[in-house]
Amino acid sequence: MSDSGAAAQQSAERAAARVARESYGRLVAFLAARTRDVAGAEDALGEAFAAALRMWPVDGVPDNPDAWLLTVARRRQTDAIRRRQTRTAGEVHVKLIADEIEDASQAPDAIPDRRLALMFACAHPAIERGMRAPLILQTILGMTAEDISAAFLIPPATMGQRLVRAKARIKDAGIPFAIPDPEDLPERLEAVLDAVYAAFTKGWSEIGDEVVPAMADEALWLGRLIVSLLPAEPEAKGMLALMLYAESRRAARRDATGAYVPLEQQDTSLWDDSSIRLAEALLREANRAGPTGRYQLEAAIQSAHTARRLAGQDNWRAIVALYDHLLARTHSPVVVLNRAVALAERDGPAAALLAVDILDGDRRMQSYQPYWAAIGHLRGRAGDKEGAIAALTAAIGLTADPAVRVYLHARIAALRDG
Repeated sequence: MSDSGAAAQQSAERAAARVARESYGRLVAFLAARTRDVAGAEDALGEAFAAALRMWPVDGVPDNPDAWLLTVARRRQTDAIRRRQTRTAGEVHVKLIADEIEDASQAPDAIPDRRLALMFACAHPAIERGMRAPLILQTILGMTAEDISAAFLIPPATMGQRLVRAKARIKDAGIPFAIPDPEDLPERLEAVLDAVYAAFTKGWSEIGDEVVPAMADEALWLGRLIVSLLPAEPEAKGMLALMLYAESRRAARRDATGAYVPLEQQDTSLWDDSSIRLAEALLREANRAGPTGRYQLEAAIQSAHTARRLAGQDNWRAIVALYDHLLARTHSPVVVLNRAVALAERDGPAAALLAVDILDGDRRMQSYQPYWAAIGHLRGRAGDKEGAIAALTAAIGLTADPAVRVYLHARIAALRDG
């Protein structure tokens, strides 16, 4: 391949990657809205991306890549519909598709954003409860079954099989793409919020990857969208506040060399005051609006951390109390772990290790990197040097972030140096 050909190939690949990162969920939602065939929409879009990588290096990247991909994907859908339906029914459907393609290609900004409608379709009661949030993560944000399985502590093969069944269920049950009626909203909103926050967590915990921060930004955008469309829902505000508290610390999570900096060592002058103020306002509004839910409690914990760092006052007692309420509500092993870390500050590492003992037999924790990092931290504080090194070594093997690995290696070195 010539230098110009290689450059054209690279340009096409960069453009395709950018569209996949920024528009994947929007295009899938639009493609699936009429047919309710999510798997078919994903297949059609995948074929469109493959066509782009063949044609864009030769023809050049189009001025409107989204519309180009949408047109090609719609043609793939049309071919599939022609094969499945009778000629008469197919002609009617194909005409509708052609009209949409024409409109979208001429006005790219007018491609309807149906992501929120697809999210609520994925959260329909006909979908298995435990698969609603994972399904949203794959269809809207394009996360792989492996990444989703890590977030929900489910084996990747099992997650993949369940996702396939869930997508088929949307089509077979004719689930509508629409925001549900008020009486049906609470149950389905929970799965939508869980998916958005899981996406943010993925983007937040692995910020060493240049693609992943875009996922956190996308989650923040979706959180703002949900709050704007459902302003009376306190848990939506609680979730957005929780994300904004974390977002406020983004600049402080890496030092000048790119090394990871844990919360207790961060330079609080780098925290973003505007994000903190917005989070505080959202949390106050959420607390006034109704019963306290999971996200309001988690946001309150982050608010307490923020106050502790900015005011320099020890409020671990309040933080542990908030974790007690959160644990009673969720019974989550992750909450058990986070509570133990806070408990170490209030009652010492021995009490924390005792509290976290109940997770020893939990198989999900064996591949959960924060578990081993926390155990290493607690054992080190308790004077168990070898146990701490073993746990931190396990944590190193489970992280994909080079900066975090450097930090954990430094912790091990410090333990060995006494």
